[in-house]
Amino acid sequence: MAEVLPLVEARLRSALGEPDARASVTFLGTDRLEVLRFREGDVVRYATLGMSAQPMSDPTAVLADPVKGPRAELVLSVRPGAADTDQVLRPLAVLAASPQVEGVVVAPGSSLDVGEPLWPGAPFTSVLVAEPGGLVEDLDLDEPLDPVRFLPLLPMTPNEAAWKRVHGAQALQERWLTSGTDLRDPSRRSVPLD
Repeated sequence: MAEVLPLVEARLRSALGEPDARASVTFLGTDRLEVLRFREGDVVRYATLGMSAQPMSDPTAVLADPVKGPRAELVLSVRPGAADTDQVLRPLAVLAASPQVEGVVVAPGSSLDVGEPLWPGAPFTSVLVAEPGGLVEDLDLDEPLDPVRFLPLLPMTPNEAAWKRVHGAQALQERWLTSGTDLRDPSRRSVPLD
């Protein structure tokens, strides 16, 4: 299904412009994954390319369906300058490989954790997967393939991740909203959770 990837890259380019950098990572037993960097004003966006080549399959299924199943790519938006956010390339590739490596289905509301800072000095080790459709529209593919969804990632501090496990993704997003949290700030502090 590698023919999906040129369509995915074309959709990313039409929504975000031309990438100014790209890096590729290959993990043992997985297909190659790329991370593209797009600059737009005072925001840098990192988008994975390769996660959608294969559908994600239910980890409880005996056999993975090679055609049917959700497909996705990940998009992270941050403000540049305050931190070396370009070091997020490998952690993003790790997250994009998780469906192939761990049999995880990445969906809105789920948490993904890399177990280390997303970039040097980052207060975040995990991300919340947000609803798609705002920044990059879903890419419809020919039947019977599911569309590719472009899932925004919202960095979470360890405290926010723990609070989300108890109260849910919606409650955390409401807390961010009422606190006026700048989710693109690469060095922001945890939102008040009491």
